[in-house]
Amino acid sequence: MNTTVVSDAVVADANTSASPLLVVEDLHTSFSIPRGEVKAVRGVSFELEQGKTLGVVGESGSGKTVLARSIMRLNLGNNVTTTGSAKFRGLSILDQPPKSMRQLWGNEMAMVFQDPMTALNPLVKIGRQVTEHVRHHLGISKKEARSLAVDLLNEVRIPEPESRLDSYPHELSGGMRQRICIAIALACEPTLLFADEPTTALDVTVQHQILNLLNREQETRDMAMVLVTHDLGVVAGRTDETMVMYAGNVVEKTSTHELFNNMQHPYTEALFRSIPKTSERSHTRLTAIAGRPPDLIDPPTGCSFSPRCPYVQPKCREEKPPLIPVNDGSHLSSCWFPVGTEENKAAFRKNVAEGLPQTLVVEEALAGGSSEGSES
Repeated sequence: MNTTVVSDAVVADANTSASPLLVVEDLHTSFSIPRGEVKAVRGVSFELEQGKTLGVVGESGSGKTVLARSIMRLNLGNNVTTTGSAKFRGLSILDQPPKSMRQLWGNEMAMVFQDPMTALNPLVKIGRQVTEHVRHHLGISKKEARSLAVDLLNEVRIPEPESRLDSYPHELSGGMRQRICIAIALACEPTLLFADEPTTALDVTVQHQILNLLNREQETRDMAMVLVTHDLGVVAGRTDETMVMYAGNVVEKTSTHELFNNMQHPYTEALFRSIPKTSERSHTRLTAIAGRPPDLIDPPTGCSFSPRCPYVQPKCREEKPPLIPVNDGSHLSSCWFPVGTEENKAAFRKNVAEGLPQTLVVEEALAGGSSEGSES
């Protein structure tokens, strides 16, 4: 293993203008626990260019956060195994020791964590938390760091930024704490930002403000961003590409526009169907995805989504579908019976006739939508 400390010059030498900023190939991450090995990420590959945004979507337990933390080398411990390849500006991240990664964290890549209340130290004032890594990476004085912190808090639209630097996290609202976390992540002007469920536990208005803030900062700084969320509505109009994960696997990946207009995987369709729609009446019951995510210690044979899929056929339970190109080749999907195809429609009719529970749930939702549309 290479034990050389990474410097800015090394990263610059590894970079080529024609190559993507981040290249991930066949990434696997597993956790050893008394029950067995939890296969949290299973063979994920993607590329991300400078200034672009990738949305990573899926239910809780799909492997989204573990993927982001694995790329940043934050899943440390004797029970964690990560294999595959992750290259940042040509530099192999997985081969770098923690000492080298500390030169990248904050300076080249940063993360906005899911829960700002636990991400921030409750015993340390905001000012120190914003300036600590700035002084380490930039080598500036305490006075200069504080001035920079005030500018950062102004940039993320924190009112009375000077006084907020002397506040503790519990003295701020949830939205303000999340803005502080964003300021900390952006302080050293990283080129790659991971935003892990940045709107969790925030009300709808604040969610909109936080997402707009991230988009504005990304465009201003020409950052690449990986936006992790369970909500397809969050990535709509905010990401260039979207990657849908289920049970540690990528089940669909394409441009966000293409995904919303021509989704191919039943799981993507199920996520889309569960989004509340303004065209529906108040208190309309949401269409839930039947069943629950699989046990990642002992995942099912064949397609991981097959126990919950309304189109499931015997082949789905026996053979795992590969992630292959569809349409123009830039759209990747892993399904034996892609959404919208004649084979898919025939499978649905067959399952309805056989009374498959998850298929009947979808049929009921479709029938309800049709009746409401006719009434209106």
